[in-house]
Amino acid sequence: MTIASQHPIGSVAETTTLDFSAQPTKLATRVWQHWPVLLLATMLFLLYLPVLLGLIRQWSTDANYSHGFFVPLLTGYLIWRKRRDLAFAPILPSGAGTVCVLLSVGLLFLGTLGAELFLQRISLWLMIVGLLLYFLGWPKLRIMLFPILFLLFMIPLPAIIYNEIVFPLQLLTSRFATGCLQIANVVPVTREGNLLVLPNSTLDVAEACSGIRSLISLLAFSFGYGYLVEPNLLIRAAVAVATIPVAILSNAARLILTALLVYYVNPRAAEGGAHLTSSYILVGIAGISIVMVHTALTWTRRKFLA
Repeated sequence: MTIASQHPIGSVAETTTLDFSAQPTKLATRVWQHWPVLLLATMLFLLYLPVLLGLIRQWSTDANYSHGFFVPLLTGYLIWRKRRDLAFAPILPSGAGTVCVLLSVGLLFLGTLGAELFLQRISLWLMIVGLLLYFLGWPKLRIMLFPILFLLFMIPLPAIIYNEIVFPLQLLTSRFATGCLQIANVVPVTREGNLLVLPNSTLDVAEACSGIRSLISLLAFSFGYGYLVEPNLLIRAAVAVATIPVAILSNAARLILTALLVYYVNPRAAEGGAHLTSSYILVGIAGISIVMVHTALTWTRRKFLA
């Protein structure tokens, strides 16, 4: 494209040529220079696409892990907050990254061969660690250590561990709720395993009511919250540990509330939208309780340890 510039009469006109074809050429040159990285990214995406789709499917259908959608987003934000430190950290590629990549491929193969979802998913996380080590090195990975570890919250627990946790939680929740109701003497209730027997109904403390759902989500919340607002490692750890009794107590409170509604209002109060709504409300209260625990710990440290 040629543009003629206008000048006073008698002067020589100048022409300027704009070559728009140079832009696609530069883009093609950049793509060609980085084709190994682009090829690797494409191959890894195709390799782990079934794993990613399986994770998204479980996050969508399993309420125990619905928080999984937010974990990668928060991880990206945490890494973005470290952008200045990452800019000044040196790039020192490490051979340990190759070991991690090979190990992750092996885990993916074994998980696919044995239909073990946890191995496939942990392989994805290990592949991310390996690539960061191989291309960036330990200094940058050390800065991103917590965000990368936080990604583990997006991976559902293996079934063997999940089942070992759920049943004791069912018994603990039902035992605690029954004890509170009997001490208060507001509802005649007896317990048979994980069943609460009322005069007009029987409440079954199922897996969804065991507290595992709120426990996993609240643990992810407490770790992320602690990292964002609290620099003291001991207080972070204390907040994370406090999440366990908070989750159990909040779930027991929901069970007590359900028993009261079933006995005094309607035997169907343990079913449908009311039961689901109460669970969301109490999880929100549990989250506020974690913030209050952190506030109390911070105040105590400033008051007595300053």
